Amino acid sequence: MMAMGTFLFVLLLALLSLFFFKQLWSQRHLPPGPLALPLIGTLWAYGFWLREDYFRKHVKEYGNIYSMWPGHYLIVVLFGFKTVKEGMMSFPEEFSYRPDDAFMTAVGNRRGIIFSNGHIWKQQRHIGVTSLRKLGLGKKSIEHQIEDVAQTLVEMFRQTEGQPFDPSCAVANAVSNVICALSFGHQFAPEDENFQKLIKALDVIVKFSGCFFHVMLFVFPRLMSYLPGPHKEASASVELITSFAKQEIEKHKESRSLHEPQDFIDYYLLQMEKSRKDPNSTYNEKNLVQCIFDFFGAGIDTTFGTLMWALLLLTNRPNTQEKIQKEIEDVFGFSGLISYQDRKKLPYTNAVIHEMQRLKSVLLVGFPRQSTKDVKLRGYHIPKGTIIIADLRSVLLDPEQWETPEEFNPNHFLDKDGKFLDREEFLSFGIGLRSCVGEQLARIEIFTFLTSLLRAFSFRLPEGVKELNEEPVAKVMIHPHPYKLCAIPLQS
Repeated sequence: MMAMGTFLFVLLLALLSLFFFKQLWSQRHLPPGPLALPLIGTLWAYGFWLREDYFRKHVKEYGNIYSMWPGHYLIVVLFGFKTVKEGMMSFPEEFSYRPDDAFMTAVGNRRGIIFSNGHIWKQQRHIGVTSLRKLGLGKKSIEHQIEDVAQTLVEMFRQTEGQPFDPSCAVANAVSNVICALSFGHQFAPEDENFQKLIKALDVIVKFSGCFFHVMLFVFPRLMSYLPGPHKEASASVELITSFAKQEIEKHKESRSLHEPQDFIDYYLLQMEKSRKDPNSTYNEKNLVQCIFDFFGAGIDTTFGTLMWALLLLTNRPNTQEKIQKEIEDVFGFSGLISYQDRKKLPYTNAVIHEMQRLKSVLLVGFPRQSTKDVKLRGYHIPKGTIIIADLRSVLLDPEQWETPEEFNPNHFLDKDGKFLDREEFLSFGIGLRSCVGEQLARIEIFTFLTSLLRAFSFRLPEGVKELNEEPVAKVMIHPHPYKLCAIPLQS
């Protein structure tokens, strides 16, 4: 009996040794990384929960290009500005696909802009880019609508009468209404029940992304499909948002304003009409629904998080607020609208906005790509099907590119004469073919909201509070901890 036990132990040890050496041999040309174990891969080394340092934890040990294995998936991480730029610019087509992910595939169904590939992606991205550009023109342009939403936000802050309050609800309503105006051509009252359900559904999806259950769904998709958990609530939230979009599309089809398009749905329906006889056209209602979902999914929480970080950082830095307010007063006085084009007249304000986005980027990493063929990068073999993650946060905090990467320093974006300085390393909106479609929209929102608020208020700490917490709550999206501030009206 003892001999049989010894034999089985030796056999198990031999099999494990064989597995270990076979793995080392098969991975000898890949970027370095921790040993991948059966089933869980390298999750033993990185952990099952995302943290702020999740992707930089092993950089000192393995370098700026390294491998990780959640389950049987190979992920190659690109870290730092030079590595990210080299990888994404050297292989723009090869690194342009989206990978399979049980939840993300269910969300996108390979449709729309974010989750599609190939011909579908090219056509959906085209309609997204051209519609946004056209909606930027005319008296009812999206910029004018953003200015209207900004004034509503100012009034909501004014109602607090200088008392401590949590700005998150008002900011979420404002940012969500911008996407509603873009997509549907109208806004919603903050108290609208369906509007609040929409905002809550988006919050559920964001909180699910990157959590333990999302990681488990990624590694064990079949098993998780039979188990209860927050992934079920997230899927229900996806259905709610798509149902909301379908209702709006039906309303637009009834009104038939295609010859004078007012919003994204109008432009898309017009394109569907033009492409009706094209057998290669992917312009259809299913892709339209998904494009709207993409606008909500990618365009709300990112801008919301950016504005929440901005208000927190400014509240902790009254001197920075005063310098911005003085610059605005010197250029524009106390009346008249400030448009996005006016940012060139406000170099310090513009520099502060960019620095806040750099220091407190709301994305832990860029959205994953997938290699469409075998490539060689810095001598390493990257096989077809490898998931590529560009660590954009590492670019924005790269000590080789920024003078004080971990500190708030608007001079990062100012030259010696105080003029605004564009920086190639500022990759808050991504890089390459898959960079953010809504970059211009987000820039207009952030600039317009912040200048409107700073023109109306001075943000102060509540009585007894010495400083707001600047430590992040890290998942896929990086948000600040909940906080309160005081919006003290400025005297004109």
